[in-house]
Amino acid sequence: MNKILIILLFWTLQLSAQTPIHIIPEPSSLQKGMGDFILTRDTKISIINPNAEVRRVAQFFIEMVNLPTGYKLSTAENIKFHSSKSINFILDEKMLAAPDQYTLNVTTKFIDIKAHSPQGMFYAVQTLMQLLPKQIENNTFQKTIWKIPAVNITDAPRYDWRGIMLDVSRHFFPKEYIKKFIDQLARLKFNTFHWHLTDDQGWRIEIKSYPKLTSVGAWRVQRTGKWWEREPAKEGEERSYGGFYTQEDIREIVKYAQDRYISILPEVDVPGHSLAILAAYPEFSCGGGKFEVNAGVKFYKDVENTLCPSNEQVYVFLDKVFGEISQLFPHPYIHIGGDEAYKGYWEKSAECQALMKREGLKTQEELQSYFVKRVEKIVQSKGKRLIGWDEILEGGLAPNATVMSWRGMKGGIAAAKQNHQVVMSPWEYVYLDLYQGDPNVEPVTYGMARLKKAYSFEPTPKGVEEKLILGGQGNLWTESVPTTRHLEYMLYPRILAISETLWSLKEKKNWQSFTQKLETHFARLDEAKLNYALSMYDAIVRTEKDAAGKIKIELSTEVDGMDIYYTFDGTNPDNYSPKYRGQMLEIPKSATTLKVITYQNNKPKGKQITLTMKDLQDRVGRYKIEFFQKCL
Repeated sequence: MNKILIILLFWTLQLSAQTPIHIIPEPSSLQKGMGDFILTRDTKISIINPNAEVRRVAQFFIEMVNLPTGYKLSTAENIKFHSSKSINFILDEKMLAAPDQYTLNVTTKFIDIKAHSPQGMFYAVQTLMQLLPKQIENNTFQKTIWKIPAVNITDAPRYDWRGIMLDVSRHFFPKEYIKKFIDQLARLKFNTFHWHLTDDQGWRIEIKSYPKLTSVGAWRVQRTGKWWEREPAKEGEERSYGGFYTQEDIREIVKYAQDRYISILPEVDVPGHSLAILAAYPEFSCGGGKFEVNAGVKFYKDVENTLCPSNEQVYVFLDKVFGEISQLFPHPYIHIGGDEAYKGYWEKSAECQALMKREGLKTQEELQSYFVKRVEKIVQSKGKRLIGWDEILEGGLAPNATVMSWRGMKGGIAAAKQNHQVVMSPWEYVYLDLYQGDPNVEPVTYGMARLKKAYSFEPTPKGVEEKLILGGQGNLWTESVPTTRHLEYMLYPRILAISETLWSLKEKKNWQSFTQKLETHFARLDEAKLNYALSMYDAIVRTEKDAAGKIKIELSTEVDGMDIYYTFDGTNPDNYSPKYRGQMLEIPKSATTLKVITYQNNKPKGKQITLTMKDLQDRVGRYKIEFFQKCL
């Protein structure tokens, strides 16, 4: 009998050791052990070498597990190591690595979390949470055995700047959801929340010196429907859609983020994208007149949405705005936008032309550079550094500016070659508002950035000095994102890919392994009641013309191991329909539609895609939707 028990125990331990561990982002080093640590209500949280911040991190873990487990874990300080089944928080300032580095050692008897700083401990806690069963993501009591597999992990981030941008101008999201968003960033070890607070469609931050920014600039007419095709505001129509964050809200959110080791980068987008400013204070324009906060109406050349660089009151305005913002946000940078500034009204302005002549400026781009350089001095006077989109390169870069490169990698490379620091954020990889699957079955948006493309993002180009590449970030513009559920759909799973790119060692990245890990994380997202896209499982349909002018069709998938079935006869395909075997398909005579679906292990996996002959004709030679700038 004892022999049977020993054999059963042996095979149980073997099975436990073979169970895959799916951590995102992938740790630097992970070694699986034998057996599991069982979290119970008697587990002690032991704080070795305590200080206030370590206590806060330990308490953070206690609060995270409290609701799903029902356990009210207690802490103890300065007790003997491993005196009971304990989770030990060990501050080891002798670890001479980066402050974010940590080690996590899970055994059947104890768990050691060791780091050079409380920040490293916080990241260890995020990893530990992923080792717990998926039910830990639920916010209600769950009856299960809270097993944590034995493992030894050493981990540290690749990049110092690991960011996600959220645009709250096009659609406003309330304070409580912003906190939830920050929680999601923290779970994936991001450390920068870039907050796009102002644009043509709304000003979202209280500025006490200029109250009309929020009483007027934060509100627009209520509209739904496709962005850029909406009806303009009518005279006397109520401006009721929008909102803003008070300075008290901002302080609360900043503190909430700081407690999760996330720094908030505020953005005030100037000189372009300033229609909400001009609606409140039209005197800051070149042309003057009446201005309206944009509700998703297409811009025309007769609509001015830029601040006037020759107007000295504009710089007084920005001095006061950045003065108040600098007091609210501890982040060392202020983002001033600088992108897509229409310069037509500058060309028409006698004052702007006189300024150009006076300053020896030859082009409108040099005039924008003049504006940015003056704004940089204002930002620096507030104890901050300036960062802007890569358009700030045009006409000459401000002396100490950092560039966020969005129009591909080219701008970032150019800035680095001028010895300026860079954050890489190229649209084709990390714009999270783009299509992530076939446009025929996805919510309407623009451009294309599939999950596999996002995962292939490499922030450091060849031939560039690595120390100048601070890191990278994903950007979620919200023209086509009106709700928090859809916000999550656009975030996930691409945010997981960006997390792994910015945290994990380059050699640790593996697309096939990553897609396998996603199955585990989808189950965890279900528990957390977060929305996500399964577009990675859909077929990719590409067309081209042969020498005779006939359309040929190629089918593929992002994920390995998928089977593709199709029909041309109008029926819905299943796994008894013709199977795609890698050869280009010809369209049968008189066919009107192509229908495609993917299967995995003989079960439907992707969405059915239906394309008319016109659809197929329109995408000839186009593997992806062409990119259109977000403000044409």
